[in-house]
Amino acid sequence: MIAGIVINGIKKVQRSNQMYNFFKGKYYCNSVSEPITGSPVSRKLYNQVQQSKAYSRFPQKVKEFELPSPSIVSSTLSSTASSRIGLVSWYLGMVKSRPIITKGVTCGLIYTAADLSSQTIAKPFSEPYDFVRTLRMAGYGMLILGPSLHFWFNFVSKTLPKRDTVTTLKKIVLGQTIYGPIMTVVFFSVNAVLQGESGAEVVARLKRDLIPTLLSGVMYWPVCDFITFKFIPVHLQPLVSNGFSYLWTIYMTYMASREKVST
Repeated sequence: MIAGIVINGIKKVQRSNQMYNFFKGKYYCNSVSEPITGSPVSRKLYNQVQQSKAYSRFPQKVKEFELPSPSIVSSTLSSTASSRIGLVSWYLGMVKSRPIITKGVTCGLIYTAADLSSQTIAKPFSEPYDFVRTLRMAGYGMLILGPSLHFWFNFVSKTLPKRDTVTTLKKIVLGQTIYGPIMTVVFFSVNAVLQGESGAEVVARLKRDLIPTLLSGVMYWPVCDFITFKFIPVHLQPLVSNGFSYLWTIYMTYMASREKVST
């Protein structure tokens, strides 16, 4: 009986010491910024309280750096991809339903971008852009070159329908000996007339600029034509050719904007 009373008293004393140590550790955790030395229970409580304080101070900043859920990322990427596919599908549909208008507008836009690029490269920084010149180039691309490319590629594909290497080389030769020289003459002549040059001045310009331009074209266009005739469907060949013609058009617009020949 006496032993039981003594044991119960010892247990009560131990519980009192544990409660004292607990509240002592909690007090130091709230009152000091340095870790306290003491029992492991106190140090653990101190670390937990400090972590909870740090999170409660900056809840908004933590939320700001949370990564979006995978579903949001995937939906954004899928919507972007679908919009691009929709634009390409719309353009291909326009190429088939209204080929001449679509190819003309496309060529006009490419000539506009090429002429602005040419002016940016050639003109002094302080000199303004010549938008009348850009309008001439855009009109030529939209009204003359774009439709002519449509009829030319259809003609070549019907005349030489195969896509083997020999047939492709024949198509390149046709382009360099017939279509290329004719359209170069038309390009220089139209732009010269729109600038107010007389017939004699147009002829003098052709004598000066035609041969150098054709020689430059022989070094550039055969590789482009080989890719176009060999690998691209007929209804998309004008688009691909216009893409290749961007760099070429920068050169052509520069040549067309040169000073007229004095006669």
